[in-house]
Amino acid sequence: MVTSVFMSANANAKSTESLSQYGPRTFDVENKWTAIVAAYEPEIKAIDAAIAKLPDAKISKTVSFQGVKYQLGTYKGEPIVIFTTGISVPNAAMTMQMALDYFPIDRVIMMGIAGAVSSEFSPGDISVPARWYFHDESVYVNPDLEKEGEFVLPDYYEKSLASFLERRKQDPDSPAYENFGFIHPEEMAVIKEGWDSPRQKPYFSASTELLTLTKKALEKVSPIAMPSGKAIHVKVGGNGVTGSVFLDNAEYRKWVRRVFNADVSEMESAAVAQVCFVNDVDWVVIRSISDLAGGQQGKNVENVFDGIASGTGAKLLLGVLDEVVALEKQ
Repeated sequence: MVTSVFMSANANAKSTESLSQYGPRTFDVENKWTAIVAAYEPEIKAIDAAIAKLPDAKISKTVSFQGVKYQLGTYKGEPIVIFTTGISVPNAAMTMQMALDYFPIDRVIMMGIAGAVSSEFSPGDISVPARWYFHDESVYVNPDLEKEGEFVLPDYYEKSLASFLERRKQDPDSPAYENFGFIHPEEMAVIKEGWDSPRQKPYFSASTELLTLTKKALEKVSPIAMPSGKAIHVKVGGNGVTGSVFLDNAEYRKWVRRVFNADVSEMESAAVAQVCFVNDVDWVVIRSISDLAGGQQGKNVENVFDGIASGTGAKLLLGVLDEVVALEKQ
C-alpha cells in the first residue's frame, strides 16, 4: 500500500513537470514559411521545373529527416519548403507532421494529380476543393442470413450512423451515407489541443483565405491550357475524397459521388488536411485531373496524363504563390 501511494504521488509530480524538454521545437519567427507539397515524383518534378525557370525563386539548401527530403528556399523573397509526402495516407500524415515539427510553417499549398469522380472534368482540368473527406474509413460486415440484401451491423455503428444522418439535417456538406455492399462508411474521431475528447470529423475545410487567393490567382494567370492548346476547366470549391486505395472501379466511383458529392479522388489530401487542422495551419489543395476514375475501357492509363496534369497544376500553384507574396507585402 505504501509503495502504491508513493508511486501515485510520484506520477502526479511528474505530470506537473514542464514538457518543454520534450517534443518539437516552438518557432518564434515573424515571417513564417509556405510549404509547397506534392505526393510523388512527376508532381514534384513539375514544381521544381517551374521554380527553376524563375529568376526570383531558388532552392538554397536540402535537408533530410527520416529519409524524407525537404528543399529550402525562397519565392520572390518569401521563405518556402518543398517536399514530397509519398503516396497514400500514412506517408502523407507522417511527412506533413514532420515538416510542421521541423520548420516554421504557417501555410501549406499542396499540388498534384487526381482521378475525376465528376464527369465534368477531363484530363488536365483542375479542382481546388473546399472540403476533403476520407472515403474508405469503414466497417466490413457479414450479410444477414435471415434478411436478404441486409447486413448485420455492430450496435456501436448503428448508433453512429443514426447520429451521422441526423447531423446531415443541419450540415448539408455532411456525407449522405449509404453502404456499398458489405462496406459501410464510418468516420474517424479526431483529437486536438483544447478538446477534452476526440470528435467525429466528417470532413476538413480548406483555408478560406487560401481559397480566396486561388480565385484571385485565376483572374491573373495567363490562360492555362493543355499542350494541344485546349483550354482547361478550373473549379474552386466542392469536395474531394482521399483513401488508401487506387480508385479504378466505376461503380465505386459513382457511390463516392452520391455519398460525398465528390469531384475528385486521390490518396493524400485529407491526411494533409487533418494534420494542418490539428496544428492550426492554413492549407489548400490543387488537384489536376489525370483520368476519370474507373471510367476507361480496359487498363487504366492515368500515367499518360500525369506529367501533363502536373504541369497545369503547377501553373496555378505559382499564381497562388504570387498572391501569397502580395499578401505578405501588404
